[in-house]
Amino acid sequence: MSKPLAERMRPQSLDQYIGQRHLVGEGAVLRKMIEAKSIPSFILWGPPGVGKTTLAQIVAHAVEVPFYTLSAVTSGVKDVRDVIHKAESNRFFSTASPILFIDEIHRFSKSQQDSLLGAVEKGTITLIGATTENPSFEVIRPLLSRCQLYVLQPLDKDDLQTLIQRALTEDVELSKRNVDMRETGAMMRYSGGDARKLLNILELVVEAQPGHDVVITDETVVSLLHQNPLAYDKEGEMHYDIVSAFIKSIRGSDPDAALYWMARMIEGGEDPAFIARRIVISASEDIGLANPNALLLANAAFDAVMKIGWPEGRIPLAEAVVYLATSPKSNSAYNGINTALGVVKETGNLPVPLHLRNAPTKLMSQLGYADGYKYSHDYPGHFVQQQFMPDDLSGCRIWHPQHSPAEEKLYQNMLGCWGERYKE
Repeated sequence: MSKPLAERMRPQSLDQYIGQRHLVGEGAVLRKMIEAKSIPSFILWGPPGVGKTTLAQIVAHAVEVPFYTLSAVTSGVKDVRDVIHKAESNRFFSTASPILFIDEIHRFSKSQQDSLLGAVEKGTITLIGATTENPSFEVIRPLLSRCQLYVLQPLDKDDLQTLIQRALTEDVELSKRNVDMRETGAMMRYSGGDARKLLNILELVVEAQPGHDVVITDETVVSLLHQNPLAYDKEGEMHYDIVSAFIKSIRGSDPDAALYWMARMIEGGEDPAFIARRIVISASEDIGLANPNALLLANAAFDAVMKIGWPEGRIPLAEAVVYLATSPKSNSAYNGINTALGVVKETGNLPVPLHLRNAPTKLMSQLGYADGYKYSHDYPGHFVQQQFMPDDLSGCRIWHPQHSPAEEKLYQNMLGCWGERYKE
């Protein structure tokens, strides 16, 4: 039985390698290192199927050093130590260090990563790690500081087209068939920039059509593939990137983009409650006092989703998203509470002024509790100036209004009450 197409098409040199021109193109950093045969330890971070493992193998082949591979899924500390011992045994004076490639290094525990530190630091091995997760969160700081970090990008449409044509003309099996590639849209969409997935789809579509002649259309691809075509890992980096884009689109007053990113989450199988929570947070953080009704509508959408479920729940969520994105924006309440928390951390437990304390007992009254407190409703306009902050913070400003039409009314009211204190 022949190897899968993705394995048959694995590049053996940089000249065959597709994509990542910012790293391996002419004059790029990794190409220079490979040509100089001087390789430091580094970590490759990028989505699946963009050539991380292949690049590590090309590096090892070009530098001509022993190449060891460990999978973080199946290897433990003992396996790491065994490889390091082999590397020490196989290294000769003045030769380059053997390369240890660890796939999915983010799955290594802290103790497993710790076991690599000494060997990396001494140069016993050159570590190449591959990860689909943000190394800042998943790789311990001492190890990360000893490695260069290179970010790999999803393959673009031109890269994927090149890969298809190369497979059809150079692969020993596919080149025997007469393949009429009429449409590639669905194949591109389902692959999501993943070269391995693209080649698997191509192989599946070709093998599904007996005979010498093969016709590939979008309809053919869709009819053969039934899985969700979207790359959306609810626990991974893509999840956080899309959520970030969603919130920033609302904040940036772009309802089209906000609906698009929400649709990506919905199609990716995101929990509706998670989306609803993000909308409620955005209503408070980004719209705030510029349109207080936004929080009411966001809460109503959350309740509606919980009551009616999916798929109809997408409609009240969409209504809330459009309303929030098209509303005026203010983060004065968000900034205010953050400032207040900062003041509390800096100043500690300052005493409550006596006139603001409750006096439920005679002793407390004798000690001056509640003495001098002015009941606001006894005064014109239900307001009278008095000190509400601790003595050490008297006059301290924490909330700073932002002058949207709705919030301007609140500011003018405060200006009328407090005068100079609220002049911006």
